[in-house]
Parts: sequence; structure tokens; C-alpha cells
Amino acid sequence: MKVEDIKTVGVVGMGVMGRGISISALLAGYKVIGRDLNDDILAKAKDDMINGRFGMKGAVERGKITKEQMDQALANLTLTTKLEDLKSVDLVIEAIGGANPGQLENKDLKLQLFKDLDGLVKKEAVFASNTSFFTIRDLAAVTNRKDRFLGLHFFSPANIMRLVEVIWTPELSKDVLEACVEFCKKLGKVPVKVKDMPGDLGHVGNRIYTAIGREARQILEEGVVEKPEDIDTIMTLGFNWPVGPMAMGFGARAGWK
Repeated sequence: MKVEDIKTVGVVGMGVMGRGISISALLAGYKVIGRDLNDDILAKAKDDMINGRFGMKGAVERGKITKEQMDQALANLTLTTKLEDLKSVDLVIEAIGGANPGQLENKDLKLQLFKDLDGLVKKEAVFASNTSFFTIRDLAAVTNRKDRFLGLHFFSPANIMRLVEVIWTPELSKDVLEACVEFCKKLGKVPVKVKDMPGDLGHVGNRIYTAIGREARQILEEGVVEKPEDIDTIMTLGFNWPVGPMAMGFGARAGWK
């Protein structure tokens, strides 16, 4: 496989991450088929992609892209509620959220989705998950394309943030890995190869993010400092962090409120 083999991208889940990923692919010249559960979700997704805070209309107004680029991107966008409409795509990127409000991700939903997709999408297609935490090898296990299954972890908002963690498994074909690295570069991203690890620990960014939050929470519970802002002061002035962990929400991510 070569990056030139990727012409149409399917994005499953048109929430915040799916919208950002779709914009990135569209502006790079790819055709995108975005799928979600109902027409209301899709209408909201399209409106946000155009008019939202990080939408294309704002990018035009700021001179980041031209009106012609936005129009061409929208011409290359197809939205659907039918999973079978993805049958001919070259790359599927899963970006579905949780089953309940406040739940970022649900592993069982992802497993069922990939199992369903495996029987619908052409065998040559590559599957990728945008999961922040789940082990890629576990998700790939429900498919018959373990050599064509990887993680592409974009950061939010995906059309603004440049980093993509490219998660590889021992079964992943090397040419698929390199093609997807080049695909990320075509999107204007900075891809970093990351080895898949068991245990749903997250990859690199979120493993460190979670560890910092956990430690910050423990410091507060032990009464080591008088207030959360003290942690931020120590880390910004003592270690030249641009912003402290509490201001960034690290403590909340670890369960502190």
C-alpha cells in the first residue's frame, strides 16, 4: 500500500473529533464520507464544520484558506446515516463517543462497529481508531484485517492541532504504517509513531496527562498545598510550564473537582 492509494476517507462519528478530522482531510483534497446515527446529528455537524468556532468560514475570514478551498471541501463531503455507504472507502477513521452523556468513549461500541464494518468495507481498506485510550490490538481482534488496522489519535480540535499519534501493532503491515504516516503529513500534521500497549492505558500524551492529574489530586487530598492554584504556581515558575496542571484541567481529568 502507498499513500496514493488513499483517495476517499470514511469518518464514523461526526462529533467534535470526527468533524475536525473531516475538515483536515477535506482541505487536503480527500473525499470524505461522514457517518452518524441520524440526520439531526449530521446537520449539526455540517453547520459546525462551516460556522463553528473552528469551522471553515472562520478560516476563510482569517485568511487561512480561500473561499474556493472551502467550497471544494464541501463539494467533496458526503454525509450519511448508512454504514454500508462506506463500503468503497480506502481508509476508515472511527471517532465515535460514549454510550452515555459524559462518557468520552465506549469500548464495546467500538468493537461492535469494527465488527460490522469489517463485513461491509472492501478488504483493501485500512481501519483506524481515533481512540485516546483503548488498546488498538483489542479493537483489531474483531476484524480480519489486523495487518491493516492501526490507531490515528488526533488531538482536539483535530483541524487545528498538528499532532497525530500513529499507533502500530506487531501485526500491522509496514507499508500500511508508512502510508498512514504520509497521509497524516498530507493533512499538515506531525505524526509520531507509538507502539500499542495492552491495558487501555492511553498512548503517550494521555498516559502522561493522566499521571500528572492523578499526582495533582493526591497532593491536594494530602493537604500538601493550601489551594489548587499553588500547584500551578510551582509548575509554571519552577519548571517554566506555560500553564499549570490545574488550569489545564489535569486535576479534573484524574477525578478532582
